[in-house]
Amino acid sequence: MTNALAIIFILFIFIIILIAMSVVQIRMAGIKIKDFFTFIDANQKLDSLSRFAKRYEKMSPQEQIIYLVEAEKVFNSFDKIPETVWEDERDKYSKVLDTYKNIRVMRWNEANTNALSTKVEKIKPKEMKME
Repeated sequence: MTNALAIIFILFIFIIILIAMSVVQIRMAGIKIKDFFTFIDANQKLDSLSRFAKRYEKMSPQEQIIYLVEAEKVFNSFDKIPETVWEDERDKYSKVLDTYKNIRVMRWNEANTNALSTKVEKIKPKEMKME
């Protein structure tokens, strides 16, 4: 029984040392621990956003807004991490970024079209008097 407790204790100490070494490595890379965990979550969101990127033209306006907000959160998380850490995800990141830009441009064009159509009044021709 005491041998089993000693082995469990040694394994527990070993796990704590590994966690401490990981934290030191992350900090030495210039990354805050909170930012690293946010990056891990953002990496999972990036996968789902890249799947949605394929069908952005079919998204409803509400889905587009949700996509834009989630993409901005992902971009903010990725900006805090050195690119060498996430270079394997560059293709997904680029795809999500391109879709983000396309939706922004499409929504901007729609807003400008609607704004112009409400500002322009229809001009009625004046009646001409014949003398």
